[in-house]
Amino acid sequence: MTRNEAEVILKERFGLNRFYDKQWEAIERILKGERVLLIEKTGFGKSLCFQFPATLFEGTTVIFSPLIALMRDQIKKLNSLKISAKCINSEQTTDVNSKIIDEAKSGKIKILYIAPERQENEEWIEAVRYMNLSMVVIDEAHCVSVWGHDFRPAFRRIINLVRLLPAGLPVLATTATATKKVENDIEKQIGDNVTVIRGNLLRENFQLYAVKVNSEDEKMIWLGKNIEILSDKLNGTGIIYTGTRADTEIYSRWFEHLNISSAHYNAGLDTESRIEIENGLMNNKWKCVISTNALGMGIDKSDIRFIIHTQIPQSPVHYYQEIGRAGRDNKPTIIILFYKPDDRKLPEAFIEGGRPAVSKYHKFIEAVKNELLGERELMKQANLKQTQVRVIKADLMEQGIIREVIINGRKKFEYVTNAPALNSKSFEELRAVKINDLNSMIEYVETNQSRMKYLCDFLGDKSEQNYHNCDNTGLKKLKVIVTPEWKQKLNDFREGYFPALDVQTKGSNLLNGVASSFYGFSSTGDIIHKCKYETKEDFPDFLLRQTVKAFQKDLAVRKLI
Repeated sequence: MTRNEAEVILKERFGLNRFYDKQWEAIERILKGERVLLIEKTGFGKSLCFQFPATLFEGTTVIFSPLIALMRDQIKKLNSLKISAKCINSEQTTDVNSKIIDEAKSGKIKILYIAPERQENEEWIEAVRYMNLSMVVIDEAHCVSVWGHDFRPAFRRIINLVRLLPAGLPVLATTATATKKVENDIEKQIGDNVTVIRGNLLRENFQLYAVKVNSEDEKMIWLGKNIEILSDKLNGTGIIYTGTRADTEIYSRWFEHLNISSAHYNAGLDTESRIEIENGLMNNKWKCVISTNALGMGIDKSDIRFIIHTQIPQSPVHYYQEIGRAGRDNKPTIIILFYKPDDRKLPEAFIEGGRPAVSKYHKFIEAVKNELLGERELMKQANLKQTQVRVIKADLMEQGIIREVIINGRKKFEYVTNAPALNSKSFEELRAVKINDLNSMIEYVETNQSRMKYLCDFLGDKSEQNYHNCDNTGLKKLKVIVTPEWKQKLNDFREGYFPALDVQTKGSNLLNGVASSFYGFSSTGDIIHKCKYETKEDFPDFLLRQTVKAFQKDLAVRKLI
């Protein structure tokens, strides 16, 4: 098929006039049955590189994606184009997922999205054997690599499937964020004869700022003074990223105190609430949405006008990924990062917790040496969390220490006789790489050079381009000015804000209530800690007054209910 012929079909099926050159390069290779790794910036149109050929193939294209919000959005668009597309994920009932699997086996679905974790499901493992696969797509392919910024053990199973595919069945891996090290790792895992297509990562419409502050108060005051102005000036809504779930609520309540419309979003919300907020963001319902990094990845909104980070991410890769969701319509977009030296403690904690302690690996090994155990049994016997079990399992299987067996239809893990000793050197190497990445993120804040060039260089885009879109290359520096008036506003908010305590459960006498404060948000936690563990003095009257206020607030809320 020539490009001209393909673009006629493109117009008929997708309403688009032409491909970008690199889109067509990827599509042409896919139509020839090749394997491709496509590294392109967010907004480039990577999804078209698999959606278009999928409509030409006879069978079903399976797309592995960790982003449920993206699945929902892309399926909605494909169905509106009369292209049969559905998804399998944990937010749907077992009956719904089973029905979709049956439809895929019967050839009724052209494009099937599936969350990688669903590969653990026996029904899927059995069903995929009977599907007429036409192409396999690995979206967010950096998740395949342990060196990637968001490695997920479940992605290893995709590679197992890819290695079983016959020659000539096309495979496409896509990502917006892959360093050269990650690129080489993905290429090695996908197999022989992989073509890597890497585009330039410059986002010319971005205006990049880094703002050094002395306290959390300064962040809150700057946002309180400017977020509404920023939203109105850019004629759109944006996302404020925080480091913790508690912070999403704190900032949202702060804006509520100032009569600024916002919503807070994090992975702790139920599915219905998350969908409602995602839809509200799409419709510019608020001045901003305050979220952990749970939001944005997979939200296909071209006109997010600003992204602000109140917490420094773990690496320039994380940062580029998160800001990449903004300004996909190429209109002016503001990108701001706040930073104070203490901010590095949170990403350091995430890095330390990214791999379980070596002692936990040995607990896992000792447990399976004695008997065949499933995931839940290992959680109990080795006192491990589910995430820890899955990370350890992936590492031990890769090192040939355990293997997976099916006993009476149930998945168990078996110790391999004469298995090699655990090699923890790779864990230390990975930790060192991640600490270096965090140092690079801080270097981004401190640099006097172009911020966009710094990010592009880090991500392996060495193309020579002109960069004049940051506060080091012509834009005016942003400053935080704290006035007595705003200090008082923030103090009034702190004294009147009492986080909800949702502790009520069946089978207990606990009732929902309120807390005096989030720990670390006000002086309350410090005072309690000091009195209890340092001075051993009585708690001050201030705490009594705060407690009385909390009770009054709780009673007032209950009366309204």
